Amino acid sequence: MTLLAPLLIATLVGFVMYQFSAWGLARRLDATSKPLTDPLIRQFVDRMARELDLPRLEVFVQDTPVINGLAAPDGRIFLTRGFIERYRAGEVRAEELASVIAHELGHVALGHSRRRMVVYSGQNALRMVLMIVIGRFVPFVGPWIAQALMTALSARLSRNDEYEADAYAAALMTKIGLGIGPQRSLFRKLERLTGSAGAATPAWMMSHPHPEQRIEAIERLARGWNERPALR
Repeated sequence: MTLLAPLLIATLVGFVMYQFSAWGLARRLDATSKPLTDPLIRQFVDRMARELDLPRLEVFVQDTPVINGLAAPDGRIFLTRGFIERYRAGEVRAEELASVIAHELGHVALGHSRRRMVVYSGQNALRMVLMIVIGRFVPFVGPWIAQALMTALSARLSRNDEYEADAYAAALMTKIGLGIGPQRSLFRKLERLTGSAGAATPAWMMSHPHPEQRIEAIERLARGWNERPALR
């Protein structure tokens, strides 16, 4: 009972912090983004909209040099200027950027932003409990251990979200006639494009699965679809 009030406070603080972060992100995106107008990419986006029975699907370009896609908490989909520049330089194809958009749509459709809000709030409370409990047995380093455990848990949940969004994208890309090829080829370019040093980070601390693992997962999905007997 002595922990109940601090737990409730920690959960509430986590919820408020997440909401404030989402509000700040929305304001930054509003100030630094504009609608995507490239006709070829828009063609693929319009196909997705028709498949999803949407009157119009808007995608925005955020003015930042990093290479990334983003599903904002309010459901908007963004590509970064860095990604668009690589596309214009011929390093990334329109079909590959379409796979990024489909992946971010997966995050929205599967409710990952809402889930992250709940998880973040709960993790804030759990972190406090671990700091208290572990600190009793391991003074001074208890908070560090608690933080490491929470980071590992958060990374695991994030990897699961990425696999789910990849599966959604694979299905959507297949339905609009592009298949999983663009996803697969982009995954193989990711480390070179982003300059990431994934090999230096322990797998259990990474927020995204290794590209080869992501390729294996969507290929298993595609094999399952191809092996499924046709309905008569």
